[in-house]
Amino acid sequence: MLDVLQLKHSVNQMPLDKVRATAAELHLEGIVTEGRTPFTRVHFNTCFAEIEALLQRAGYHKQLDVVGYQGLAYAMFDPARWDAVDVLKWLKEFVEEAQMKPAAR
Repeated sequence: MLDVLQLKHSVNQMPLDKVRATAAELHLEGIVTEGRTPFTRVHFNTCFAEIEALLQRAGYHKQLDVVGYQGLAYAMFDPARWDAVDVLKWLKEFVEEAQMKPAAR
């Protein structure tokens, strides 16, 4: 497992091109799920301030918040546009829908 310093280094060395799509999605929708970010849940648990700084360098200057659902997925969102409870409900539906798709095959 990577230690905290390695995780922070990986975020700080991440190219801006890698995070610009996330910044664009946040500007557009105000919410982005784990599959559309270059960060893992471990990154968020250990170096959220560094991720915010990287997104600011990529052009997203608003406040961010993160919610997770049962350790299965997370969503980053603009708390001025979204309520955390609403994001959590949406994320729960998102995860449950994704879990049902493989079973339907």
